[in-house]
Amino acid sequence: MSESLFLLSISLVLVTILLVFGMRAFSAVQQAKVRIESDEAYRQIAEKAVAAASENTTALSSIQTALADVRTRLAAIEKVLKEVE
Repeated sequence: MSESLFLLSISLVLVTILLVFGMRAFSAVQQAKVRIESDEAYRQIAEKAVAAASENTTALSSIQTALADVRTRLAAIEKVLKEVE
């Protein structure tokens, strides 16, 4: 076997090994990027959920205030009706 053929075959093996490790590293980087993007999407969804919960709390408080007002008025109307009877 000639020396150039031997060096060529060893070089091809080493280049193949380097390519495999390079592809694995590239794949790991891409997976990390996708994971970061999905985490950011989940974070945005969580922020929207918190904002919606805050709005719901405000709306519920408003509804409770209105209901208390209606109850007060109904009690006054019932009192007037009982006095009329």
